[in-house]
Order: sequence, then structure tokens, then C-alpha cells
Amino acid sequence: MLPSSVAIPNLFTDLVYNIQDSPILLILCILGGLVSIGAIFLFNNRALQLKLTYLTTIFAILLPLVSILLVYNEGTFTTNADKISDSFGIYLPIIGLIFSILAARYIGKDENTVRSMDRLR
Repeated sequence: MLPSSVAIPNLFTDLVYNIQDSPILLILCILGGLVSIGAIFLFNNRALQLKLTYLTTIFAILLPLVSILLVYNEGTFTTNADKISDSFGIYLPIIGLIFSILAARYIGKDENTVRSMDRLR
């Protein structure tokens, strides 16, 4: 593939990478946020809360992968990759992934504690 000096019109017309650039990224972000907020209020149903936390983890893994795939498919690695600016938001899926893994871990510990207390009765 030969490098081009023409800006890519589809995804990066402003040369800033936002989630608004692709409907797929926007849907992944909205679903991940809604599922994680919904899981917070399911503290009475820990099994469902754990499943939703796993789903949030999947969304947090898919978001950077889809982002990289979109950048690669648009060909920006060869044309204007040095001009695309990133900001703090590019690291938020990693932070979300860490928090969802920690949440799943401690929901599982809480479930084990409740089960052990039920055995004592």
C-alpha cells in the first residue's frame, strides 16, 4: 500500500479520534456504561450482577480492539498517523477493564462469604 498525502474522509476528517467517529464505538461505550451502572443496583442478585460484570469486561476488551481495527481499516497507519492526536480518553477502557475485573473478584468473594454464613446456620 502506498502512502497518500490526502486526508481520509470517512473516519478522521478532523484528525482527532473520538467515539463519535463510528457508531460501533458509540454503541459499545453506551452499552458498557449502562450495563455497569445497572450491575451496581443488583446487589441483591449477586449471580446476575456477576454475569453483568463479565459482560462489562467483554465490552471493555472489545472497545480498544474495535478502535484499533477501525484505524487499521481506514489506512491511517500509512497516511496521517503522525497527525492523529490522542487524549486521556484513550486510556479509559483500560481503567474500566481493571475496575470490572476487580468488581467481579469482590462480588465472587462476597458470594462465598454469604454461602459460608448460610452453612453456619
